[in-house]
Amino acid sequence: MKYAFFGAAAFVLCATAANAGTATRAPFGTLTDGTKVEAVTLTNGAGVSARIMTLGATLQSLIVPDKTGHKDDVVLGYDSAQEYLAHPDYFGASVGRYANRTAKARFTLDGKSYTLPVNDGPNTLHGGPKGFDKRMWKIDSVSGGPEAKVVFSYVSADGEQGFPGELKVTATYFLNEQNELKLEYRATTSKPTVLNLTNHSYFNLSGNDARDVMGNMVTLHAERFTPVDATLISTGERRAVAGTVFDFRTPHRVGDRIRDAHDQQIRYARGYDQNFIVDGAAGTLRPAAVVSEPVSGRTLELSASAPGVQFYTGNFLDGTLKGKTGVLYAKNTGLCLETQHFPDSPNQRQFPSTLLVPGPGMHSETVFTFGVR
Repeated sequence: MKYAFFGAAAFVLCATAANAGTATRAPFGTLTDGTKVEAVTLTNGAGVSARIMTLGATLQSLIVPDKTGHKDDVVLGYDSAQEYLAHPDYFGASVGRYANRTAKARFTLDGKSYTLPVNDGPNTLHGGPKGFDKRMWKIDSVSGGPEAKVVFSYVSADGEQGFPGELKVTATYFLNEQNELKLEYRATTSKPTVLNLTNHSYFNLSGNDARDVMGNMVTLHAERFTPVDATLISTGERRAVAGTVFDFRTPHRVGDRIRDAHDQQIRYARGYDQNFIVDGAAGTLRPAAVVSEPVSGRTLELSASAPGVQFYTGNFLDGTLKGKTGVLYAKNTGLCLETQHFPDSPNQRQFPSTLLVPGPGMHSETVFTFGVR
């Protein structure tokens, strides 16, 4: 069976000058084993910029203006590549082979059982302890012009982290003068496998990493979500959000209901860390979420072709990690909107399939639109 699915990331911003886009390639430090890391900075005519490094094909910086025109970095991360390698926080990373959690670190495909490394209680998280976020990607091409872009590639060996098939993956970031920054994933496999790719950026639209996101207003275009058990594995249910603390069909502050001690789901995740089923037909680009930050006036509108989006409120940040600004990242200082297939789909037959077989392969994308109010 041929399978194609959707769930990567694209970011839409604002620019004015035609043909002003640039793509600048530069060193981004050295890992302790001597490996050289590079980064490519895409910049458009309005001065909006995105810096992406070869370690993890990671969005390391995203500079956008606030309501006064002042520009800030709105994604969490580190100043050095080695810090990304040392900490399993996935800031801005391309996550795979399988984003989110896989129950009991195993799945069955075509009658054969595959065992994955455990790195989250009894489960596998984001493809294992050395997933795509910890791998060195190659820069295939860099170009400026009306649409500046960089193409990264990675070849995942058959059996890497327990997954079958040699997987060839590309991650292409584009920034154009219509202010669209898009991350497009493509992949092919040598044998049947499962695949779920996403970008794992933590957004803090205030541009001040010392400020939490509890006052952000969030809308999620989702009538249902997939509840989890005590180990944060999907139960298989598709539960209506109506009448629950998961109803974001109209805007709510992140912090309004996040500490609702009466909701078991909130207690399990220590906040929000659930997959929401995006309304509309999967495989078509459609509205998924809106976030607005009241002080800076910045807004983020998410459209997705993925079946779901994981809304995560930085519940496991604990104030021990020092970020790019020297600020210790405390709980709830960033939020994630990870466009994805449902968690643990290889073990949940009632969920949309994540099977990928040899052939044309898969292609995925998502769009984030930044603005101001």
